[in-house]
Amino acid sequence: MDIKANLEQIKKSFPNPTCQLIAVSKTKPLADLQTAYAAGIRDFGENKVQEIQAKQPEMPADTRWHMIGHLQSNKIKYIAPFVHLIHGVDSFKLLLEIDKQGKKINRPIPVLLQIHIATEESKFGFDPSELEEMLNSIEFTNLTHVQVKGLMGMATFTEDQNQIRAEFRGLKQLFDEVKKKSLPHFVDLKELSMGMSGDYQIAQEEGSTLVRIGSAIFGSRNYPTP
Repeated sequence: MDIKANLEQIKKSFPNPTCQLIAVSKTKPLADLQTAYAAGIRDFGENKVQEIQAKQPEMPADTRWHMIGHLQSNKIKYIAPFVHLIHGVDSFKLLLEIDKQGKKINRPIPVLLQIHIATEESKFGFDPSELEEMLNSIEFTNLTHVQVKGLMGMATFTEDQNQIRAEFRGLKQLFDEVKKKSLPHFVDLKELSMGMSGDYQIAQEEGSTLVRIGSAIFGSRNYPTP
């Protein structure tokens, strides 16, 4: 697996060269991350807190860590001091706990709000009405130690590219609508995280600013031996 060549090929295939690439390094050994870092990657996505904790001290200080998995409230404190961006904030309860942990260390923690755009029930996230309700609530405006940087969403796992495109397009429309609202000072919607190895080109064509690519860079996922 030639990680550097894969990265060069992927970047050449970007419809939008300004879109930020996050290398999804979950389950990958440190050597693979170091190879990607040497090839210019600074943003790495992990889906398990314990894996970020183990890798973070071993990588250079300017590495930017993205929490892209489903985050449990009781694990936030372990990544709060250094996480660059939490992608999957899918409930107000989770956002409150992130705010609480940020307050403890006096660090506003950057987050994306996850929107449920897929047809699968297994995907997490707010639906548009839940998002609207939260944004308009007093409890939301009282937050002090989060920075809401944008929205994220995962399309349905399907071969139907028209469906994937429609889901991404719908999220971009919601993103644009929310940006027009009068929102608290800690909301600065600049990032729209959508697109992975199989659909990042469609996502970029529909307005994505962040794509999460793993297998196309590092090969298929490494599963631990039972």
